[in-house]
Amino acid sequence: MSEFTLNGETVNARDEHPHLLAALRDELHVTSPKDGCSPTGQCGCCTVLIDGKARVSCQTSMEKAAGSEIVTLEGVPADEVARMADAFAACGALQCGFCTPGIVMRTKALIDKNGSALTREQASRHLGAHLCRCTGYIKVLDAVEALAQDEIPVAVQPGGVGSRGIKYEGRELSVGVRDFIDDMNPEGCLHGALRLSDHARADVRSIDTSAALDVDGVEAVLTAADIPAARRVGLIHKDWPIMIPEGGRTSYLGDVLAVVVASTRQIARAAVELVEVEYDVHEPMVDPVRVIESSEPAVWELDGNILSTSTYARGDVEAGLATSAFTVEETFQTQRIEHAFLEPESTLAIPSGAHHPGTPESLYVYSGGQGIWDDRNDIAAMLGIDQQRVTTELVSNGGAFGGKEDMSNQAHTALAAWKLGRPVKITLSREESLLMHPKRHPIKMHYRAGCDADGKLTAIHVRMIGDSGPYASVGMKVLERAAGHATGPYLVDNVDVEAIAARTNNSVCGAFRGFGANQAQFAMEGVLDRLADQVGISGWEIRSRNVVMPGTVWGPGQKMDDGCKGARQCLDAVKPAYDEAVAAGKSVGIGLGLKNSGLGNGFKEIARAVVHFRDDGLIEVRHCWTEMGQGVHTVALQVAVEELGVEAERIRVIVDSTRELGAGQTTGSRGTLMGAGSVKAACEAALADGCQIGVDYEGEYRVDWTNSLNDGLENPIIHSTFGYASQVVIIDPETGDVEKVVAAHDVGRAVNPMLCEGQIEGAVHMGLGYALSEGFPCDETGRPVNDTLRSLDIIRPKDMPPVDVILVEAAQPDSPYGIKGVGEIGLVPTAGAVAAAMHARTGDWHNELPLVNENNRERATAWN
Repeated sequence: MSEFTLNGETVNARDEHPHLLAALRDELHVTSPKDGCSPTGQCGCCTVLIDGKARVSCQTSMEKAAGSEIVTLEGVPADEVARMADAFAACGALQCGFCTPGIVMRTKALIDKNGSALTREQASRHLGAHLCRCTGYIKVLDAVEALAQDEIPVAVQPGGVGSRGIKYEGRELSVGVRDFIDDMNPEGCLHGALRLSDHARADVRSIDTSAALDVDGVEAVLTAADIPAARRVGLIHKDWPIMIPEGGRTSYLGDVLAVVVASTRQIARAAVELVEVEYDVHEPMVDPVRVIESSEPAVWELDGNILSTSTYARGDVEAGLATSAFTVEETFQTQRIEHAFLEPESTLAIPSGAHHPGTPESLYVYSGGQGIWDDRNDIAAMLGIDQQRVTTELVSNGGAFGGKEDMSNQAHTALAAWKLGRPVKITLSREESLLMHPKRHPIKMHYRAGCDADGKLTAIHVRMIGDSGPYASVGMKVLERAAGHATGPYLVDNVDVEAIAARTNNSVCGAFRGFGANQAQFAMEGVLDRLADQVGISGWEIRSRNVVMPGTVWGPGQKMDDGCKGARQCLDAVKPAYDEAVAAGKSVGIGLGLKNSGLGNGFKEIARAVVHFRDDGLIEVRHCWTEMGQGVHTVALQVAVEELGVEAERIRVIVDSTRELGAGQTTGSRGTLMGAGSVKAACEAALADGCQIGVDYEGEYRVDWTNSLNDGLENPIIHSTFGYASQVVIIDPETGDVEKVVAAHDVGRAVNPMLCEGQIEGAVHMGLGYALSEGFPCDETGRPVNDTLRSLDIIRPKDMPPVDVILVEAAQPDSPYGIKGVGEIGLVPTAGAVAAAMHARTGDWHNELPLVNENNRERATAWN
């Protein structure tokens, strides 16, 4: 046993823990330190004070911990915790909150040592040990400065729509007192670990579980043979195997072959390494350009290697190009990207009752997914039971960005709990998370485009191939969005677009913030800048001459409404900064983007919410959206305050999965738009009935007027709502460093301006990483080259430039409060603006992402 002082008390912990973090969380049940890197010392989420110094506990051995004085947030004086919670909440210095307790502990150590002498630059260097995927660090550093100078803003609750105020649960999340799934430990809980494939494409000859079963503490080893009913899951196509059986074939390295369930996480993880698998290995099919022409299926039991093809055409492109004064032909390549949310996927499943001897009556599943109703339906289908016997409860998760739409370990956890009749929790390691969940699509895009002598676009011809990996996820929708957004927010009469999603044996690709628009608009912005150079006008000017306007026809043929005024307003908003930077001799680039909010393309979208007045004076607002840091709980609260005229303190926001509220996935910036509409309608119903206690007042918001690209309409309404953004990137011509980003974003209506600013700052941080350094390439065997957070090359705090946010509010007609959304559009213009600024500095054009870190680019492939 190791003895040390923990939060002022002498404690003992078992020596066999691999590190102090495991002892704190698994034995001593201290959960404010989080595990985000499983553990490799690369995320900072587990930071504690050891003998007064900030240390990552996952890199502290039990031997080093012995005799030390260890302090976690649980042991910091209550008044000091409250002060730090107020500062982080008041400054908007958190979103999902998973990484924030570790940052708060680092902040305490810095201020304890430096006091008011602590500078922002000094803090940014010391925070380099911490990753935050949500905030972009800007507001985090604001909070650190405020604490150091003892000038903490007043943490006020928000008022109605349009008011600034702290995030719902902001204080609790800042200091780690609101549980994530892996913080939950019910009595008698077992732990699971997954055995993943060793090869991206191989026949599984045998799976030998005997050695794992012989390990003391192992309760069971499950394989595909233990699945009672449906063996595949999926958001659109049920094509993703829960586990690959003996006699089956793996299709990527994230395929699961077995689940080991044991009394502790440590035993489960040790035992799962003992599961022996024999394979017949086949050459992986990893080149999307070649694979779509192959007659050999890349994926087991799925015919054909083309997942989808999206096309549309208007006018006569060849004639338009032939008569153009200037033309460009270029191939652009974007890279695969890892979401790098800080909370690895975790699921807890608890069975109850007895339906028959040895069979539970029901199953309660705590999920951090972006679509818990899809989780419920697929779990029920797997178990072969009625959906009403499965309840999925959403636990607000530690970041997602689209990466938690698909099921990861929910089915495996549910299967284990159902079979064993006991609570089971499975939390992925970071390495497993990197292998399993879908990434951003790498897309190869060939553009031919022309303009007249004045720089007005005449014709655009586009061909895209996206690597979707083996399983559908939402790959066909991502390439559909890439096709729809191929022309950017610009007017052109002659358009011909085709986008193919290819199945390969690389990592699965699916939803990721921007959802196809990022890739397409990196290419389109590059085309515009090349044409502007030929015409002899500025990047700002060519965008101004081509920007969409109300009543004009965009992209696939949609007539734009007054909501598109935001594109012009964003351009105009950044012009002073653009002109000033050019006049100062800086290297400057500009990007303009649009991104739909909602699903569109003919999908019927329905969301409901419930308002319930309790007899204790509190008001419950029940909605159907995943809170993953973006602030949808706060939106629901502010709409209720606006409509009911009550104080925010009376509102309790709940994600209700006990009834069908019709949400589907929390994706596409639709939570704010549709959540606000449904809560508003529920409040109106309550007011009409006198707000009676004990009554569930339901409200509904629906979008059922969009059209599919395949409907064959001349002027389809592809999407109901678009957000717009223009960003100016300013580079120091001497060093090549990004000095500043000016970001004007049209959000329709900023429900909470502080949270909107935070979303934009975080998106710019993500966009700069996408542009400059980040990537997740796979090698010729389909194996990801990067297997740690550090190798992703995410921008750290000291390298994050200031971001000047300009909120534009061009109301969307017929939208609640004019809302458009902000999450998806956030980084759509960034990469194009960075590439233009780099061209301004060196004169070189760039067509591959990331622009700087060549190691994170995709393998070169050629068009036929």
